[in-house]
Amino acid sequence: MQVFVVTYGYDADPIELNQVRPTHREWLARLLEEGILLASGPMVDRPAALLVFKSNSIEELNTRLDSDPFELAGMIGERTIEAWNPVFGPFSEAAK
Repeated sequence: MQVFVVTYGYDADPIELNQVRPTHREWLARLLEEGILLASGPMVDRPAALLVFKSNSIEELNTRLDSDPFELAGMIGERTIEAWNPVFGPFSEAAK
């Protein structure tokens, strides 16, 4: 499996995001339990988030991200997915 870094740039009012956030976090919790999500969280100083996943391919991950409640609600203005090679740290083991 490969490790991928995903960034979200939100295109929604913070109040709207807060309404969908519980469902979004339930979705993330399921992926964490399945071992697909490695880490996630919002950025501190801007309306964005960083997520780290493992997946067989970028296409598979892209399809999975399409079911994110934030995506379904049209709250993500920009989504990037990049393959990442974590050499040191806890995520380096996930790439094996």
